[in-house]
Amino acid sequence: MSFEVTEGARAEALSPDAAAPVGTEAPAGEDSERGAEPRPEPPPVYRGADLLVEVLKEEGAEMLFGIPGGATINFYDALYNSGIPHVLARHEQGAIHAADGYARISGKVPVVTGTSGPGSTNLMTGIANAWFDSVPMVIFAGQVSTSVMGTDAFQESPIFSMTMGITKHNYQLMRGEDLPRVVKESFYLARTGRKGPVLIELPKDMTSNEIPYRKPVEMRLRAYNPTPKIDRALVEKVKRDLARAKRPVIVAGAGVVHAGASELLRAFAERARVPVVHTLLGLGTLPSDHPLSLGMGGMHGTVWANMALHECDFLLNIGSRFDDRLTGALEHFAPRARIAHVDIDEAELGKVLDEDYPIHGDARDALAILLDGAVDPSPSEEWLAYLESLRREYPLWYRTDRPYLQPQRVVQIASDLASDDVIVVTDVGQHQMWVAQFFRFRRPGRFVTSGGLGAMGFGLPAAIGAQIADRDALVLAFVGDGGFQMTVEELILLREYDLPVKILLFNNNSLGMVRQWQELFYEERYSATLFNIQPDFMRLADAYGIVGRRVETEEEARAVLEEAFRTRAPYLIEFVIDPMANVLPMVPPGNGVHEMQGVKPE
Repeated sequence: MSFEVTEGARAEALSPDAAAPVGTEAPAGEDSERGAEPRPEPPPVYRGADLLVEVLKEEGAEMLFGIPGGATINFYDALYNSGIPHVLARHEQGAIHAADGYARISGKVPVVTGTSGPGSTNLMTGIANAWFDSVPMVIFAGQVSTSVMGTDAFQESPIFSMTMGITKHNYQLMRGEDLPRVVKESFYLARTGRKGPVLIELPKDMTSNEIPYRKPVEMRLRAYNPTPKIDRALVEKVKRDLARAKRPVIVAGAGVVHAGASELLRAFAERARVPVVHTLLGLGTLPSDHPLSLGMGGMHGTVWANMALHECDFLLNIGSRFDDRLTGALEHFAPRARIAHVDIDEAELGKVLDEDYPIHGDARDALAILLDGAVDPSPSEEWLAYLESLRREYPLWYRTDRPYLQPQRVVQIASDLASDDVIVVTDVGQHQMWVAQFFRFRRPGRFVTSGGLGAMGFGLPAAIGAQIADRDALVLAFVGDGGFQMTVEELILLREYDLPVKILLFNNNSLGMVRQWQELFYEERYSATLFNIQPDFMRLADAYGIVGRRVETEEEARAVLEEAFRTRAPYLIEFVIDPMANVLPMVPPGNGVHEMQGVKPE
């Protein structure tokens, strides 16, 4: 074969044979048996970079994020008058996280570019993040020309092999004629089935060579089935058995969001009277204040959600991959329950647990079957009353006896002041969990966070991408002082692209979550988690030309947030919070989800 297609880590990836060229128009002039028939016109010839731009337009690519370099300069030259918007980030990690936020809010497939060598390797964290959270995007990784590949040429890196385990699929483009087909397949793979990142390694000569363009006329990928036919009989059996359960619970994951099935989830939960535990990425699939919403389960979940997971007799997981932060120690997870699992990715079925009802399919299809016909309410009134009693006895709480601003209170104030349409973005760490616990999520698909990889530095650029996707929305970026400094250079994009993102910076002068673990499990040995020197964040805001406010009291917090929310301008608000505030309750590592600590004030 003239190019390589190598399977990623997923079962749904293609086999080499399956990735053979899709049908193309017959090559010109090869039908010699036609004798006197007129010879077809030869295909038009393009410079590779120009052809790439044309194919991107055909695929509806509306937004590019990246940084140019020597290996991709031809592509950027072709972009110059293309009309395709491009966001020039200041670091490739910022570019790909911005694309991530854009994809989650817009529902579209953004394009990300990095040049060869460090330009591409700097994308790795963002690629892995998109893979873990099933975020669609197409990535062009620049590479040295094919004539010098394998010689350790300047800025050569083996990006194709490096990304095999963190992409839905990846391509190494070695022949210009394959470019249109590879791009077309990449967009198709990224946006269908379990969505995810697809990478194309793009040697420089692929953009400078002259390429005859034969338009792909058929998408035919054997061994790839993005729309599996769901086992209706099995789903109906789940429906019958769920109705007979006395302590049922639904776990709602990101798959519900990706499938656009939140309304169906709500309808089924209400008709069946089954409470819903959310994963981190599933928050918002049911409004936080809905009586059947138990909030987030897992390591920092609510007491009532975790007890529901532990004591249920039937667990229906829709679109969650049973992440260890949700399950805790597996031997204690739903020990008396029959478990049904709906997932669009067949590889997730049986990967963590041996489910009783493994259902390969889309969350929307499964919920539609569950709602078809009569839905018998599960005999769960006593169960619901029990969970409600736990909610009253063990509410989420935080310290009020310390002379510091409590971060949970800031989250509550922001939540109260924000509209239902707010987009909430977080970085990773303590603040991420405080937001998950205390923010009232009203709509699905408006919460953007790094769930699977837990990538610090995600928050600010992801908020930038989210604001680009929805210019009119109020976008709140909750960040910690540690993660914020990892991609702080992207602040300039707020001015450059007129993005009124409100950054809520929680400053506790530490890597808070690690410090919390050191406090609780390492005898307060704070090894390399406390920042002795911090930048002046207000002067930093001034340097980037955005409004900066420093807040130390609850009264100041409310006033500044009201001011910021009224103003269409970017704000950096530094909240000087209690340096010893912890995320509670917490399931210690190795424990079951029912073995929480910090469920009540001491």
